[in-house]
Amino acid sequence: MPSTWIYDAVRTPFGRAGGALSGVRPDDLAATVMAASVARTGLDPARIDDVIFGDANQAGEDNRDVARFGALLAGFPSSVPGVTVNRLCGSSLEAVIQGSRAIEAGDADIVLTGGVESMSRAPYVVEKSPKPFPAVGNPTMWNTSIGWRMTNPRLRKDWTISNGESAEKLAGLYEISREEQDAFALRSHRAAADAWATGVFDGEIVQVSGNELARDESIREDTTLDKLAGLKTLFAADGSVTAGNSSPINDGASAVLIGAEGALDSEPLARIAGRGVFGNDPDVFGIAPVEAANRALARAGRTWADVDFVELNEAFASQSLACAKLWTELDPAKLNVHGGALAIGHPLGASGGRVVGRAAHELARRGGGVAVVAICIGVGQGLAVVLER
Repeated sequence: MPSTWIYDAVRTPFGRAGGALSGVRPDDLAATVMAASVARTGLDPARIDDVIFGDANQAGEDNRDVARFGALLAGFPSSVPGVTVNRLCGSSLEAVIQGSRAIEAGDADIVLTGGVESMSRAPYVVEKSPKPFPAVGNPTMWNTSIGWRMTNPRLRKDWTISNGESAEKLAGLYEISREEQDAFALRSHRAAADAWATGVFDGEIVQVSGNELARDESIREDTTLDKLAGLKTLFAADGSVTAGNSSPINDGASAVLIGAEGALDSEPLARIAGRGVFGNDPDVFGIAPVEAANRALARAGRTWADVDFVELNEAFASQSLACAKLWTELDPAKLNVHGGALAIGHPLGASGGRVVGRAAHELARRGGGVAVVAICIGVGQGLAVVLER
């Protein structure tokens, strides 16, 4: 069976909702990283067997297979197909996993994977009446940028709590204090700011023309524990989850170019050695990456003792700290050493590509090692991959 290698990974800086990238369509964001992937590697785009991109919302300008439209806007020949996949927050990591399976099955040699989200441009939508001319009642308008909407009333009510309420639940279940969450958030901001300042991210960033950013727009290196402690809780009066220890709402795109061994002339960054997926109750969605990572390690023939570092998408500080507690063999110092989504941002469909790309570049920077990449997913799922170099 062929192995799958990551040959390159790029992302845009992540913009804040309503910020520098809010005027850019999601298909144009996708096209930006797609075009950069072939330009950086010198790949003839006609050689790409498929484009698989993740996108969580797909309710606005990204509504009709943004992977296909992104590829066309990037200037790829129309013979290059594209498919958009949706596993909510894990969509772009799902794209990487599906692409690697195609390569290892012998169905493809080169696949361009990744994801995109413009949470700023996600539209408001209204429910459509089943009758052509409803006599009474007013339609409900929904914000499609994040969260539950048009939920089936047959679902258990305790499952359909907001992600923030779930973060509060995890904080209680795993005895994670407000102080621990704020300290973790502060670490994320400082580590991400330092990584930008020292050039750690330079090799994985592509700018959006006309909307250039010096760094991810949500980073607050000047925040302090006192400032974080002064923020109000959002989901419970006596709670601990705040805007400061939660990931922000963002816009951005990521791309991960994968292929079989020797598919490109350039030296690959890392090999995909194992994959894992797991589901649990939706009201504790944030800990699903724990078992997903355990399964990915087992399939890679590795243990936690082999792991050099972990890239975990930080949906919430409480969720990240709960995962760290449950990975009992993991040294917490190995988790998100250059910051995470609390600072960098979480444009839903692009985040999986960011974390796997970050891990691949970090392995190359270190000259080798083993990395675990994991992400939690709303409605109770987790994804993980193991990378080796």
